[in-house]
Amino acid sequence: MAEELKRTPLYPLYAQYGAKVIDFGGWELPVQFSSILEEHEAVRERAGLFDVSHMGEVDVKGKDSLKYIQKLITNDAAKLVDGKALYSPMCYPDGGTVDDLLVYRYSEDHYLLVINASNIDKDFAWFQENLAGDVEIKNISGEVSQLALQGPLAEKVLQKLTTTDLSAIGFFNFMTDVDLNGVKGLVSRTGYTGEDGFEIYLPNADAGKLWLDILEAGREDGVLPCGLGARDTLRFEAKLPLYGQELSKDITPIEATIGFFVKLDKGEFNGRAVLAEQKENGAPRKLVGVEMIERGIPRTHYPVFAGDKQIGEITTGTQSPTLKKNVGLALIKKEYAEIGNEVYVEIRNKKIKAQIVKTPFYKKTN
Repeated sequence: MAEELKRTPLYPLYAQYGAKVIDFGGWELPVQFSSILEEHEAVRERAGLFDVSHMGEVDVKGKDSLKYIQKLITNDAAKLVDGKALYSPMCYPDGGTVDDLLVYRYSEDHYLLVINASNIDKDFAWFQENLAGDVEIKNISGEVSQLALQGPLAEKVLQKLTTTDLSAIGFFNFMTDVDLNGVKGLVSRTGYTGEDGFEIYLPNADAGKLWLDILEAGREDGVLPCGLGARDTLRFEAKLPLYGQELSKDITPIEATIGFFVKLDKGEFNGRAVLAEQKENGAPRKLVGVEMIERGIPRTHYPVFAGDKQIGEITTGTQSPTLKKNVGLALIKKEYAEIGNEVYVEIRNKKIKAQIVKTPFYKKTN
């Protein structure tokens, strides 16, 4: 018998907004409410609201918490101060990626780790396997909902619900116990769209009220509820990696071109030796942008060729709603990765001409 799909606390509200739901890694989630294109444009031009309550949260406490997190992640958590967050890959000893995550520092002995929904069980088992010293970890994923309000008008809209000055929350900073129209939550200036915006963590029981309040506050500004489809096209244009596509146990952060988040000078961590070698000598493969010259849309896992030789494959691809071009990200052998090189993407058994181009495809201007 098929396993029942998990649902977020907001599931009962989906229908009134016309949600089309799909199975996403064992969760019944909206792929869209109106249309992917409309929702994408709302986030780029105004703001959109996402239910991302399927994401995982792990509470880390104890005097050795920092030391423990430093061993797990490639970025340097010692640079964090209270109220700051950072993004980091987390690697196996062979340099392959366990997951990519956010680390929030409450205090020197208390952190919150936010992990990908499809990896919650695997990640938590990895956290337990690496446990050392005075550290206590708790998987609180089932207790926490997360809403993401993203887009240039996000601050203006959310400010209507609180007396806290949201402009005081800088990029990758957060505040706890922010009162949002009677609901209290952690408000973080982070996101997965390439736009300004906030991610809000709050108790499950309050998620529905806040969802409705934000949509009401943003109605005159054209804020739309948004699904996974727009979330994917937005993050793709900004070249933000998706675990299972741009990152995996077989893809290192260096190959995924996020080596900036690998801090070799911080001391020992899982995968350090392999990543140091790849940083110095280059990884065998590289994630690049491709733009189709001939007609065709590059899709995930489509093979990429140089002449008759397969050199890699597409990790994500679509018709970019912002650029109106058929573009993709491809993991290919590094010797073919130069910008301007012509390659071929195999689409339905036919090799279609493309060119390697600069990424990200989209970067906000302000």
